[in-house]
Amino acid sequence: MNRIISLIKLIILAVASVSLCMVIFDYGKGYYDDYMREYKGTYSFEGEDVEVTIPEGASAKQIASILKDEGLIKYEGAFVKRLQDSEYSGRLKSGTFTLNTGMNTLQMMEAMCPEVEYELPIATLVIPEGFTVEMIAARCEEQGICSESEFLNAVQSVTTSDFIYLADVPAGADVEYKLQGYLFPATYDIYESTTAESLVEWMLDTFEYHYSGELEARATELGYNSYDVITRASIVEREAKVDEERATIAGVINNRLAIDMPLQMCPTVLYPLTDGMYDQNQVLYEDLEIESPYNTYKYSGLPEGPICNPGVACIEAVLYPEQHSYYYYHVGDEEAGTHIFTETYEEHVDTQIIGGPNGVQSEDGEDDSE
Repeated sequence: MNRIISLIKLIILAVASVSLCMVIFDYGKGYYDDYMREYKGTYSFEGEDVEVTIPEGASAKQIASILKDEGLIKYEGAFVKRLQDSEYSGRLKSGTFTLNTGMNTLQMMEAMCPEVEYELPIATLVIPEGFTVEMIAARCEEQGICSESEFLNAVQSVTTSDFIYLADVPAGADVEYKLQGYLFPATYDIYESTTAESLVEWMLDTFEYHYSGELEARATELGYNSYDVITRASIVEREAKVDEERATIAGVINNRLAIDMPLQMCPTVLYPLTDGMYDQNQVLYEDLEIESPYNTYKYSGLPEGPICNPGVACIEAVLYPEQHSYYYYHVGDEEAGTHIFTETYEEHVDTQIIGGPNGVQSEDGEDDSE
């Protein structure tokens, strides 16, 4: 009799487990289907009209939050991703709009961007990997998009509440620009309506679009926040000249930090030395004394903050660094931009060439690369 009761209990438990799995599966599938409907869907139906007001200067995330609060969307992330992939990216307008609960997200974007079918790009702005806030501002002025001061003022006006990842910037960080590292390098279409403020917002939205999903999860796994990642990646961006060395250089940074060895990397001197313009290639011994929280010859650990705006490849190098025993490197082939990596200082000196383009030089030309 006891065996029969036990058997019945097992059957009930098995049935309950299968039922629970089915419920979880159905829930997960329902979540996925709903998310993809907002991210990719083109279907629409007759719903209810909802009047929404988008404030001046609202970011993509803020707009998504407003739409969610009004019951027009369920998933803010799906809306932001679709916006970034669409022709409406960086171009939604402020004002009051009548939307409908039956609209797909693309139709909502179109309704909030009434000029999109008439406005065509008048120029493009190319921001290469490794550009700084200062270099972007100068390029904007060169191309007549806005003045340097307008761009820098727009950079300074962004607050932590505008973009949640900016909360990763340490309170009281002694940095030139808290957005340094977050202005994503890419090619941006410029319109008559483009302002310094909308351009900065677009760059930040683009960073958020790329720094998500797997990359963000990997950073969390390593115990990094976004600021840790882009600070490291910015050094790799200015140091690495060829793709295959990015992860190697990221590994050198890790190795030095692990034993409290000074990083002593020249771009951390060049950034303050050139006011962010990197218009000087060589670092002289006397330059190493420049008083700056970015200077890793003078201060241990990472620089106070990012020294440029890195691209995805260097961010990935930091998140997936090469595991090795190298602590030193110097230029091996100036034309190719490759380095020679060594484990000991003795090997470093023995293999060193004179006059590497990123090395420290005295006035007589003696080289002392990383």
